[in-house]
Amino acid sequence: MQNRLIKVQAEDNVAIALVDLTEGEFIHFEGKEIKILSNTKAKHKIALVDLEMEGQIFMYGVLVGKATSLIKRGGILTTENVKHQSETVKGRTRNVIWNAPDITKWKDRTFMGYHRSDGQVGTQNVWLFFPLVFCENKNIEKLKDVFEKELSIGKSNSQRQLLRNLIDGTTITDTVFIQDSNENTFNNVEVKFITHQGGCGGIRQDSQSLAKLLAGYVKNSNVAGATVLSLGCQNLQIDLFKNALKDIDPNLDKPVLIYEQQQMGTVDEMLNTIIKDSFVGIKAANAIERRSASISKLKMGLECGGSDGFSGISANPALGYASDILAAVGGSPILSEFPELCGVEQELVNRCVNDEDAARFMNLMKAYEASAEAAGSGFDMNPSPGNIKDGLITDAMKSAGAAKKGGTSPIQAILDYGEYVTKPGLNLLCTPGNDVESTTGMVGSGANVVVFTTGLGTPTGNPIAPVLKVSSNTILAERMPDIIDIDTGAVIRGEKTIHQMGEEILEYVIQVASGEIEAKADKLGQDDFIPWKRGVSL
Repeated sequence: MQNRLIKVQAEDNVAIALVDLTEGEFIHFEGKEIKILSNTKAKHKIALVDLEMEGQIFMYGVLVGKATSLIKRGGILTTENVKHQSETVKGRTRNVIWNAPDITKWKDRTFMGYHRSDGQVGTQNVWLFFPLVFCENKNIEKLKDVFEKELSIGKSNSQRQLLRNLIDGTTITDTVFIQDSNENTFNNVEVKFITHQGGCGGIRQDSQSLAKLLAGYVKNSNVAGATVLSLGCQNLQIDLFKNALKDIDPNLDKPVLIYEQQQMGTVDEMLNTIIKDSFVGIKAANAIERRSASISKLKMGLECGGSDGFSGISANPALGYASDILAAVGGSPILSEFPELCGVEQELVNRCVNDEDAARFMNLMKAYEASAEAAGSGFDMNPSPGNIKDGLITDAMKSAGAAKKGGTSPIQAILDYGEYVTKPGLNLLCTPGNDVESTTGMVGSGANVVVFTTGLGTPTGNPIAPVLKVSSNTILAERMPDIIDIDTGAVIRGEKTIHQMGEEILEYVIQVASGEIEAKADKLGQDDFIPWKRGVSL
């Protein structure tokens, strides 16, 4: 019989309901009987002891809240009787000794990737079009329309065929849907397009940050070359972008074609020039072929969104184990979403390999939270309505589970948004908790694959890096099979261990990195790109 409750760590004083519980039923747990005091849906938490008013609540071995009224043993925790609370960070208090996983079967593993001259290896081969300013979005869209139609890039749209049927008064069975075409002019390169709302009109710091982010996209191992459009008069000047490229890699030798509309005459003249030049670059990129590379060349972004009460006990720790394996073989996992590390700062500070990084982590956290509070918000307001509905009722509770994605390995570097990953091992990157802003930032910092855990479901993708969705529960995987790549529901049912599931995740990542499996987000054409403005974004 499936367990009905689970306690994550021995010191916890709450447990998670694995199934729906009924008021008045008795559950045998840890050698004692617990009477359930109210109907409790799966994923929510019940008290294992009487929690007095102001009593501290521990989960995942850390402080995640305090009771605002008496919660009797067997009672459910809700937003009405629990308030956010987390530990005060005291700086590094101890050196953490890491028990690395056994990597015997992983240390010589390889994937088939695209080798770049700087030593990086891509999981995809992309020619990227993007603007320096939103004024050029229309021209980017025109170029996208031309390249997608004339080069047969991408897949046919069954919804477009359905609309044509409706207009013509035919039924679905009256016509054959257009099949996905495998007859692309170029089979070994993808052409992708980014638009955004930045580059001008905001504070100069936002343009500087955007320049660094876009330079990171050019530097990313998944990009073979880029076509860049500038208007000419915007804050994000061409020289600012070129300097960002030079800062990120003084020896960058990828083709980067830059065009300034105010110096080029008519739109048609400019677009004709861009198409001719870019076609030459795309043709050259198409000649690059996959070759074997060590999995240590993987930079794996770790993301979560639409989290539920199971995320922290199935999908996130399983991804954390995959992260530990990758770190142990010399790869670079990237943990981000700083608002969702609130409450576990002490553990992360202790895992930093040096005092300078520990101090930088705390300074970035404090500055970010201060900016949120100055705007009348705060990290304690991070859980979304969907999170709360599924049992994540305080930010510390959400954070304690979210941080499990980063495993247990030492933290080798602390990076601010737009800074590029250069060190093997776990990197912490300052981003918002916002799914797309965070994913956008990790790819700009070098992630060549992103693994994204979810309990509620989300279609988020990225223009240049595959984003794999990992469900915390099987119900979600069965309800949204077009979005979910990997299901960790077997952990909840007790059929697989965290370690087994973590190894399955890494095996899947290797297959995607090799081009053997296409990420569901890529199949859906989910190319999300939202830069973080350094104003408040939670």
